[in-house]
Amino acid sequence: MKKTFAFLTAIALCAMCSLYADYSVSDQGTWPQSWPAELEPLRKQARSLEGPLRPLLHYAISFKKREEFEAAWPHLLKVKTKGAPIVLRRGPSFWLDNEKNAGVCVHTPPVGQAPIADGKDAKGNWDKTIYIELIADGEIVDLNRIQLPTDTPIIDERFKVEPNKSIKLSGG
Repeated sequence: MKKTFAFLTAIALCAMCSLYADYSVSDQGTWPQSWPAELEPLRKQARSLEGPLRPLLHYAISFKKREEFEAAWPHLLKVKTKGAPIVLRRGPSFWLDNEKNAGVCVHTPPVGQAPIADGKDAKGNWDKTIYIELIADGEIVDLNRIQLPTDTPIIDERFKVEPNKSIKLSGG
């Protein structure tokens, strides 16, 4: 009887904890069918995340080959809101499951909420737009090989130190 009670208690606790998870994750790209058809083959190598507080949507696509990324880049730019930023980061990335160093994450408003048509109207509240986070590794995602739009704010966070991480310095 005690084992049964402990087992049922554990199941109840797990069920309650899952209600408070920060993100729900799907191991495929579930972005809208209205996105460019050229992105369709990338669904298999993508993950979709919904969360954390409001049901914001995030579509992360990892890349293993530079040619594959460079072919997808112009089509990814087509889904971005005009005037919304491109955020530059280095990997590993939470969006890419902390395992991969090269890819993109397209951030969008919640389902049913249309993005603001012009990023200038967002007044820095990028969650109301569709914006791109570019996880650059210098090989597959090489910023020297792609064109960044001139009318787009670029937020470079590749060298930002997170509060719980330190930089190791070498030399004298």
